[in-house]
Amino acid sequence: MAAEDNEQTAPGATPGAPAPAKKRAVGRPRRIDPETIVATARRILETEGVAALSMRRVAKEVGTTPMALYHHVRDKDELLMLTLAGTAATVPRPELPADPRDRLLAVSLHMHGTLARMPWVVEVLSLGDLTDEGALWMVEEIVASGIACGLTPEEAVRAYRTIWHCVYGDLVFRGAMERRAADPGRKRHFPDLLADADATELPHLAALAGRWSELTEDYDVTGQLGAVIDGLLGRPGRSSSP
Repeated sequence: MAAEDNEQTAPGATPGAPAPAKKRAVGRPRRIDPETIVATARRILETEGVAALSMRRVAKEVGTTPMALYHHVRDKDELLMLTLAGTAATVPRPELPADPRDRLLAVSLHMHGTLARMPWVVEVLSLGDLTDEGALWMVEEIVASGIACGLTPEEAVRAYRTIWHCVYGDLVFRGAMERRAADPGRKRHFPDLLADADATELPHLAALAGRWSELTEDYDVTGQLGAVIDGLLGRPGRSSSP
């Protein structure tokens, strides 16, 4: 007997017609590997930035639906936190000096250097209250070093905030300037505007117009952060405005 004679036709089916496709079973959504979700989100952040990241985009790239993705990640904030997790641990902690002032500067520079290598992290942190738990040791060291230098706990917290603003602000500005420099055809407004500065109204800027680029291109983060820290530590025991 031929092999095809052994095949049985389902009741009601047309002989010789292809068998109907099996329906997908309805039930729990397909399990998605959390590492795949995080890796996909990080790739989008690294190449396109925070604005390009959405639950819909990630769901599409991992081959599922946004509704199914919500079974694994509560919302975009949680996705960003998962993506941040562990980034600080990829950079070895530096050997820190014993002197609290020098320790404060060393940790601040380590923070700056780490984030300079991860511009996408700077963009995520710009959202406000998101962070990598593994990076909290730097906050602890800055606050502890401030207290060891004579600041009150309240002043040490505010000193940390000031240092963070300096680090973050410098990195955001550098990133913006790099993006603008990538378009050589654009018109540069500042510091070119200084060439036409009114010496009567802006005497110092007019005098420095020809040297502005020279003076800013060799900006020394170490020296300037050190000056900020010395200023913060020069007023121990005095209360600051929140």
